[in-house]
Amino acid sequence: MSTQLKNLSGTTLTPHKLFKKIRVGIAVAEWNHEITGAMLRGAVEYLMQMGVREKHIAVHYVPGSFELPLGVKWLIEKQHADAAIALGCVIQGETRHFDFICDACANGIMQVGLTTGKPAIFGVLTTQTEQQAKERAGGKHGNKGIEAAETALKMLLLQHNL
Repeated sequence: MSTQLKNLSGTTLTPHKLFKKIRVGIAVAEWNHEITGAMLRGAVEYLMQMGVREKHIAVHYVPGSFELPLGVKWLIEKQHADAAIALGCVIQGETRHFDFICDACANGIMQVGLTTGKPAIFGVLTTQTEQQAKERAGGKHGNKGIEAAETALKMLLLQHNL
């Protein structure tokens, strides 16, 4: 599906009483900090709009996207997060480094969710250019940080309702 001219960050979720009680951890890659910072701001603002208390949002930084899976795991284990969001940005370069980092990051975050039984959300941009990343970090295609935060809340609602 093409994302051309689409804002992908539309949401239909509404505040829920559950959200006042939950703890959310956010691991943010320092690499491409202009982009990950914009995603972080979007995620935190959205979580608070949905009723998550600011004191229940733990934000910690990791050097790059490769380190996100371990950062997310530690947020769940050591910060007792009910859900953890990984925010990163990997931009295609001239080597296959992009492929290895993206694959390791995606699989690692998935494994954290499966082994902990808690939502571990992949909020990592994997783009061809810096411009594409900016368009997805608060630009014309929305903010992937908001989308990741919404996903975390929806997964917690699913768990709560099962």
